Amino acid sequence: MTALLDDVRTSADWIASALSHSGYQADFSAGSLRDVERLMTEHSDSGVPVDGGLLATDLGSRLFGLGCYVGETIRLSIGGDWEVDDADPESGLEVGLRLADGSVIWPVQRVIKRFRNGPEDSVVAYAVFLGLDVPTHADPHAEPKRRRGLLRLWRR
Repeated sequence: MTALLDDVRTSADWIASALSHSGYQADFSAGSLRDVERLMTEHSDSGVPVDGGLLATDLGSRLFGLGCYVGETIRLSIGGDWEVDDADPESGLEVGLRLADGSVIWPVQRVIKRFRNGPEDSVVAYAVFLGLDVPTHADPHAEPKRRRGLLRLWRR
């Protein structure tokens, strides 16, 4: 396993623990992405961390961790494999997730876009587009359902 791939998995687990400790659902379920969205709404404002908020310090590490968490949640729901390039020192932003249909997504970049642009780049909408069934409310006991995402329908 490569060093950056280790960082992806470690960061996803680290941010999940931090989110849970702060009262957010972070169990790698599709519904937990609503809490990632809630965190972004409560602790950022169009590219600016809220003073004293959870994103006010270590912003880069926290956005990377959130991106890894979003990607790992997607991977666990619909499958896929992480792709990294340890030879590229800037590859932290280029961490890709190759889905079962061969398409590649970049969840770290998506979380950064959500931070910068606000709700118009929702991580929940991103997940639904990819085929995750994100419940309208977080229910930790709900069985995950698999839907055919818009991306998969469009690529046919």
